[in-house]
Order: sequence, then C-alpha cells, then structure tokens
Amino acid sequence: MTVSGGVGASFDPERVRGLRSGGSGRSGSVVSAAVGIVGFVVALFVIEGVDMVLSYDRPPGAANELDGAGIEPRELSGLDGILWAPLLHGGWDHLLANSLPLLVLGFIVLLSGIGRGIAATAIIWVVAGVGTWLTGQAGSVHIGASSIVFGWLTYLICRGWFARNVGQIVVGLVIFLIYGSMLWGVLPTDPRISWQGHLFGAVGGVLAGWVLSGDERRRRREASVGRAIPTR
Repeated sequence: MTVSGGVGASFDPERVRGLRSGGSGRSGSVVSAAVGIVGFVVALFVIEGVDMVLSYDRPPGAANELDGAGIEPRELSGLDGILWAPLLHGGWDHLLANSLPLLVLGFIVLLSGIGRGIAATAIIWVVAGVGTWLTGQAGSVHIGASSIVFGWLTYLICRGWFARNVGQIVVGLVIFLIYGSMLWGVLPTDPRISWQGHLFGAVGGVLAGWVLSGDERRRRREASVGRAIPTR
C-alpha cells in the first residue's frame, strides 16, 4: 500500500499562483475599463473644445466648424462621417447629456475585456453609421455619441441571453431597469434628434451581442452533440 504525502490540494503552488493571477486580473480589468472609458470621454471633451475654438467667430445659432463632418445621408461626401460622427457634438449640452451613460455603460462593456469591448463598439459604430447614412433625412447632418450609447445598452441587455451567462443576464436586467426607458429614443419623435442613429445603434448592439457570443453558442452545440443519449 502506498500513501500519498505532501501538502493538500488547497496548498498546491500552481493553484495558489492561479488564484493570485485571477485576482490581479480582475482588478486589472477594472482599472483598464475605467481608464479606457474615462480616456474616451475626455477625448470627446477635447474635440468639442477644439471645435469651439475653431468656431469662435461664427454667428450665434450657426453650426460649429467640425459639425459638418458628420453623416450626410446618401451623399458620397458624407460617407466619412460614419467614422467621425460619434466623436462630434452640437455643443456642450449635447456632450454632457451623453457623458454619464457613456461612462456607466462603457465601463461595464469594457469590464468583459478591452479587446471584446472594442470589438463590440466597432460593430455598433459601423452599423449605426451605415444605417443612418442609408435612412437619414436628405440634407441633414448626424452627429453625436448617442448611437454608441444605444448600442452599448442593447449589447449589455442581450449578450447574456445569447451566451446563456447567468451573471450577464442579471447585469442586463439591472441595466434595462435603469436605462430601458431610453429605448423610446429609437422612435421618430423630435426632428432635431437622430432617431436613425439611435435605432441602428441599438441594432448594432444586438448584432454585437450575437457575434461576440459565438464561442459560447458553439460550446453549447458541441456539448449537446457530445451528450450521451440515454437508452432503456
């Protein structure tokens, strides 16, 4: 008979190292998410400040210098606005209205990983921009990060359902209870508000949730195929 000696499993050096790295990884992800979203919002304020300086001699009520770089629906010259529109705002009030949801939702999105958060944001950015370019009112210019806000909102609400992740589902339900009323913004109410950007931003968020949960869905399918079939 042989008797195993040495330390117990709870004192295994490899396990201890794994626990330590897991803890530092979690704290690191929180710091990275906070730095990432604060940096993004600060950049928006810097851009708006530059826009104000460039537009100091414009008459009251006129659009600022950089605002014309937004999305111009169905104009070839307005296609590059898909890239710039979420970075531009029609004044400090517009930017301030977007800042809090950007900070809150963006932080939660980035908590799942900077790479995954950037991928989700890229999908939302493109879908919102292309959808707005295709359906926006002719002669209008669309700017503002609210399309990203709506995309992050629907992404956080739906990603857990796609991935069958209980923790993410709970987070999504809490976010829906807090910010769900914003979704009325996808409807055409105020002609001065880009409901198209809101609508297609929300569509982009659902698409991002679906695309980025692909690995989890694939694992579920493989587990289902590999599951033993009971016999009598």
